[in-house]
Amino acid sequence: TYLYDLTRGPVGQIVCGEKEILVVEKNRVLMPPQWSTVFSWGFHDNTCAFGSYGTEKHMAICENLVDWGGALCAACPNPTTIVTAGTRTVVCVWEVSISKDSVRGNIMLLLFQVLYGHTDVVTCLVASEAHSIIVSGSRDRTCILWDLEDLSYITQLPGHNAALTSLGEIASCAGELLYLWTMKGQLLSWINTSCGPEGNILCCCFTQRHEWDSRNVIVTGCADGIVRVRDIIHRASSNSCSSSGKAWERHLVLCQELNRSQAVSRRRYRNNPAVTALAVSRYGFVPFSYEDSALTVFQALML
Repeated sequence: TYLYDLTRGPVGQIVCGEKEILVVEKNRVLMPPQWSTVFSWGFHDNTCAFGSYGTEKHMAICENLVDWGGALCAACPNPTTIVTAGTRTVVCVWEVSISKDSVRGNIMLLLFQVLYGHTDVVTCLVASEAHSIIVSGSRDRTCILWDLEDLSYITQLPGHNAALTSLGEIASCAGELLYLWTMKGQLLSWINTSCGPEGNILCCCFTQRHEWDSRNVIVTGCADGIVRVRDIIHRASSNSCSSSGKAWERHLVLCQELNRSQAVSRRRYRNNPAVTALAVSRYGFVPFSYEDSALTVFQALML
């Protein structure tokens, strides 16, 4: 277990590189594939900015978000696309344009399309170029799947009993509830984690193995300061018909808890700071961050 102190505020994104771990604060995302440019939002005047990783200097400031209310979340699936959402209930897809007329270069943000579907504030976003999908979660207790290439509506994920707090590819979290979906919006499994009010799930991610790998797990970070690792177990359905063969169900089974306080002191403390961001590397490391700006890295042997 390794501990790192971060002084700029709660962490919003963690990127696991081949040789290093990159970290940015809340309301910032790193732009692939070099991860050297940072997109920032959430300023008091609703502007946004582009800057260099590791510095406080802005390369460009854009006012394009002003007309669309306060931005609460953003995603960057590729170097030329940024997706934002927030108080206006819409999802905005922007094109990143870099002009070479200037010696330093001029970064512009051009509105490409607005996606309508939510009826309340959009609280979380995830965008995957590999799966060509955008997933947005809202206080209206729904998730919507959008086609990243066509920028069109795919389907809505129903059944959430609380406002969405986090999204993965595709796992959705609403309070203590964790849902697992197919890319077409079919519910595969869900579980009530029942950890109390301090156990609300704030962030989640999958391991980065192949989709068909049975060792894939879902990792969640919670308000109680605990990171929980759950296996995706396949079991025969009790309602399967023998004439048509077995039907399989997916179950989410808790298999490991990662606790910074317990790892350092060998005992479990109450009132741990909430986990605000996490990631899983290809080498079995689980870095995650608390709202007290400290980054913790666990070596998860079972991954």
